[in-house]
Amino acid sequence: MAWSSVLVIFAITNLLASSYAEIRHTSINADKRSVIEFEKFGFSAKGHLDIMVTNISHSPLLPGMDPSLMGFFLVTEENWVEVSMEYSMLSDSASKAYCVIQSPRVRLLFNFGEMEDQSKNIFNKSFLISEATEYKLMFGNCLPNVQVWMNVRMSMYNLQGNGKMDYLSVGQAPLPKLYFLFFFMYLVLGGGWSYVCWKKKKTVHMIHILMGILVVMKALDLLCEAEDKSYSKRTGTAHGWDIAFYGFSFVKGVMLFTVIVLIGTGWSILKPFLQEKEKRVLMIVIPLQVFANIAAAVIDITGPSRQGWVTWNQLFLLLDVICCCAVLFPIIWSIKHLREAAQTDGKAAISLMKLTLFRHYYIVVVSYIYFTRIVVFAIRTIISYQYSWTCDLTTELATVAFYIFTGYKFRPEAHNPYFRLDDDEEEAAAEEVIADEEFEL
Repeated sequence: MAWSSVLVIFAITNLLASSYAEIRHTSINADKRSVIEFEKFGFSAKGHLDIMVTNISHSPLLPGMDPSLMGFFLVTEENWVEVSMEYSMLSDSASKAYCVIQSPRVRLLFNFGEMEDQSKNIFNKSFLISEATEYKLMFGNCLPNVQVWMNVRMSMYNLQGNGKMDYLSVGQAPLPKLYFLFFFMYLVLGGGWSYVCWKKKKTVHMIHILMGILVVMKALDLLCEAEDKSYSKRTGTAHGWDIAFYGFSFVKGVMLFTVIVLIGTGWSILKPFLQEKEKRVLMIVIPLQVFANIAAAVIDITGPSRQGWVTWNQLFLLLDVICCCAVLFPIIWSIKHLREAAQTDGKAAISLMKLTLFRHYYIVVVSYIYFTRIVVFAIRTIISYQYSWTCDLTTELATVAFYIFTGYKFRPEAHNPYFRLDDDEEEAAAEEVIADEEFEL
C-alpha cells in the first residue's frame, strides 16, 4: 500500500465506531502494506496491552534493508494525524527515507530486528499503559515491496477497582447496561402496540402487524447486542452472541427500510396495493440492505487489519446512503398524489389532512436519517473518547422517538383525528388547499 493512501484510510476509519474491543486473532499473509491498523482502544490509567506474534516471516531482504524498520507501535489519534500530514508534506526523495516507526510521535513496542538478533520468530509481551488516552495499535513496514507473514493475538483491557479485567474501551464500558435499558424500553413499546392493535383489531391492517414485528426485532437486536457487549466486557469474547446479533440486526435492518417504504406508499392504509414503481423501490432497497448488512458484519469481524477492509467500508457507506435516499421517493410520490387529490376530490379536507400527515412523516424521516447518519457522526468526531457511548445513546433515543412518532401517527383508528372533520372545517380546508396551490404557483 502506497503511503499516499494513508490519509484516505484515516478518513474512512473515523467513520466507524471510535473503538473496537475483545481479544482478537489476526493472520497476516503476504502483506506489503506500509501501515496496518489492528485495534483502537480507550485506556484508563490502569490499561494493559498483551500481544503475541507467532510464525513471523518475511520475503527475502535486499542488501542494505534493515528488518528493524518493521515493527509494532502505539499512536494516539492526534499524533497519527500529524504523522500522516508530515509525510504528505515531504518531498518524494525525503519521503522515501521517512519511517513511521521511527517517528517521535509514536510509541514503538518492538521491531523485527530485535527478534532476529535473538534468532526468534515469536514475540510475547505485556505492556502497561499508564496514560489514560486512546491508542491505535499499528504495524509499520518501511521496507518497500517486502511481504510479511505473521499470526497476531492481541488483548487490550483496563483493570477495574476490584482488579477484574474490562475488555471494553473506556468509551464503551457503559454500553451493556445502555442496551439492556433500551431492550426493556422496546418491550414496553411492543406490549403497548400489541394492546392498541388488540383493542382496535377491527381497523388493524397488515402494515400494523409488520410495525409490531419490527419493534420485536429491534428489541431482540438490542438484547443480543447487550449480551455481546456484556460477555466481551468480562471475557474478551462474545461467546456466540455476536452471531445472534448479526442475525437479528440483519432482519431488523431489512424490515425497518421495508416498513418505511410501505408506510410512505400508504400501503394497506390508503390503498391495498402497490404500484409498479413502488414495487421496484422495494426490489432495490431490500437487496441493498442485505448487502449492507453483510458488509457491516465483515467490517466488524475482520477489523481494519485485513486487506480490502477499506473497500468494505466504502461499500457499506455507499449502500447505506442509497437506501436512505431510496426510501424517500415513495413518500414524495404519496405527497404528490394527495396534492392532486386535494384539488379534484370532493372531500378536499380529507386529502389535505392526509397530505399534512405525509408531509410531516417525510420531514421526520429526513430528520431521522440526517441526525443518525450525519449529526451523530459529527459528534463522534469531536467528542472525547471517554464519552463515545453518548453517541450510541443519542442514536437509540432518536430511534425510539422515530418509532413512537410513526406508531402514533399511523396507529389503527377507525376515525383517525387527521381524517375526521365537520362541514365547516371541510369548506375551510378546501379553501386552504386552493390558496396553497396558488401560492406555490
